[in-house]
Amino acid sequence: MLQENINEGDLPIPALEGEKLDYPLANLTSWHIGGKAERFFLPASIEKLSDYLKTLPAHTPVTWLGLGSNVLIRDGGIDGAVICTRKCQELEQRPDGTLYAQAGLTCAKFARFASKLGFPDAAFFAGIPGTIGGALAMNAGAFGGETWEWVESVTLINRHGEFIERTPKDYEIGYRTVKAKHPQPEEAFVSAVFRFPKGTNDGMTKIRDLLKKRSQTQPIGTFNCGSVYRNPPGDFAARLIEACDLKGYRVGDAIISEKHANFIINCAHASAKDVEELMKTIESSVWGRFNIKLHAEVRILGKGNNT
Repeated sequence: MLQENINEGDLPIPALEGEKLDYPLANLTSWHIGGKAERFFLPASIEKLSDYLKTLPAHTPVTWLGLGSNVLIRDGGIDGAVICTRKCQELEQRPDGTLYAQAGLTCAKFARFASKLGFPDAAFFAGIPGTIGGALAMNAGAFGGETWEWVESVTLINRHGEFIERTPKDYEIGYRTVKAKHPQPEEAFVSAVFRFPKGTNDGMTKIRDLLKKRSQTQPIGTFNCGSVYRNPPGDFAARLIEACDLKGYRVGDAIISEKHANFIINCAHASAKDVEELMKTIESSVWGRFNIKLHAEVRILGKGNNT
């Protein structure tokens, strides 16, 4: 009998413990857009995450997903393993007064927790539509506050499931950017320790005021990813986009918000391709009129259907 030669890549992928294969991702993003993950894992704790990474085949690429609020997942999905950290939500005040928060915790929950403890400077976190892990990765900010100005230390996990401790001195931190001074491949934030000064203001009142302001200026209640572009130095991306008469401009079911021009809304069944085409129009229009290059704040992940 002749034996066929079978390539390793032709064999079905065996699922690891707790892992799901060919898993749809669209409903895990705030845009409700995107294809499937080849592998998907939702760890119940950072210890379970470590165990998973230790068993994941070394050649498998890893993509990290939190609340899915700052990502565009392409229609062809994501190869390799997608790890969603949204169940890693431990939060506590330590005896020294610092706050410990894990990567999957929402920034809104962190803001409320800190404010109730008398740390009103943390109120701005309520305006960040994502998780602590995502906020650490991009130095997210809102209402004049930025994540890393309050970070005392961070814990990361590497591709081998090992935990690493670092401090802000190990990073170059700027507007919506965080770069390791000595970068190591395939590391991700799993927790952070924050230190805030005690305040006399009512943090919960501040949160309510900030959220009221946000609801008046942003398209809350729609499928969007938050701000699509970073603000260029000395200007605002929304102002530039609006000045190009692009409010309400539409490609398929993706539309530029009439309320805030730096928001793109999925108004029905938009594809990632629709959004990317809209982004190309925005970028070329702003460049053509103002000679300013806009830089996307949203992360684009995965492959197109034809890739």
